[in-house]
Amino acid sequence: MTTTDPGTATAPAAPEIDMDKLMAFVFRAVDEVGATLNTALVVMGDRLGYYRLLAAHGALTASRLADLSDTGEHYAREWLNAQAAGGYVTYDPASRTYTLPAEHAVALTDETSPVYLPGFFQIAHGTVRDAPGVLEAARTGDGVGWHEHNADVHDGCERFFRPGYHAHLVADWLPALDGVVPKLTAGGRVADVGCGHGASTVLMAQAFPASLFVGSDYHEGSVTIARERAAEGGVGDRVRFEAATATALAGGPFDLVTTFDALHDMGDPIGAAQHVLANLAEDGTWMIVEPVAGDAVEDNLNPVGRAYYGFSTLLCTPSSLAQDVGMALGTQAGPARIRDVVTTAGFTRFRIAAQTPFNNVFEVRR
Repeated sequence: MTTTDPGTATAPAAPEIDMDKLMAFVFRAVDEVGATLNTALVVMGDRLGYYRLLAAHGALTASRLADLSDTGEHYAREWLNAQAAGGYVTYDPASRTYTLPAEHAVALTDETSPVYLPGFFQIAHGTVRDAPGVLEAARTGDGVGWHEHNADVHDGCERFFRPGYHAHLVADWLPALDGVVPKLTAGGRVADVGCGHGASTVLMAQAFPASLFVGSDYHEGSVTIARERAAEGGVGDRVRFEAATATALAGGPFDLVTTFDALHDMGDPIGAAQHVLANLAEDGTWMIVEPVAGDAVEDNLNPVGRAYYGFSTLLCTPSSLAQDVGMALGTQAGPARIRDVVTTAGFTRFRIAAQTPFNNVFEVRR
């Protein structure tokens, strides 16, 4: 029997490089850098009114867009060329005009559309800007609280999720829950936990004037905006907003508790679930809306999963780690992990009540 001297062991042979695959990856990376820069360019186009002007006026030259928007022509020209290179607008060399396709106009200018996208870009833009702080936190395993992020994160979050809530919350999601709509129509009590700027709370209050609502969020700045939204929406007399953590929920029994795109951000989701259970009416319902996800990593290796894993790394997981317990479920937790959270807290009934391309809607009961 012979042995090999570790000092003379040969290193494994270097893998043979397929140059076609290498260059395909390099050009994909170039496209990725362009996409990263385009996040800021979409925010720019949204704020300067470029998309809305293109949608309203049709084909425009760079100089005409600059005149209409009262911005510098050089910026308008380069912005348009970047948008044309990325396929966001079309370019006619003969007339040197740029056109925003009607379908793109829906996604980039129509705030009533469920596929309205500027908020998605805005929250991504704000998240990337805060990445240096997350990088430092990753070295130690610490967290970065939601309140520590810039306003583009907070405002972009509302602008991204609100169109989906407008399209689906009252029309689809609440009717998918067993017996909830009749209770709210007759006059129920609802707690919206992790309400953010209050978009979901105000929508429900407008749809069910006989019911009373309380929204809560640990971020004081968001609660202040939520109160303004309730007054603007004409429901200030039936909605109360308070600054409180999810594990401080009190004031039940509630007929319905809702948590929109927030459970995975919580440091102690099991503790929050226990408080929901303690404050829920005997026949009450907890509706949990979470980012769409499968239970296995391979289920989420797609464009939507990629975006959500990115937000999970830079935004949601750091937020959870900044709180007590720091369970860090992650944005792509999936139904099985959410089920584990609520059943550990004492709930016995759990089902997927509805789905969209961006969300899973769970019905949880005693």
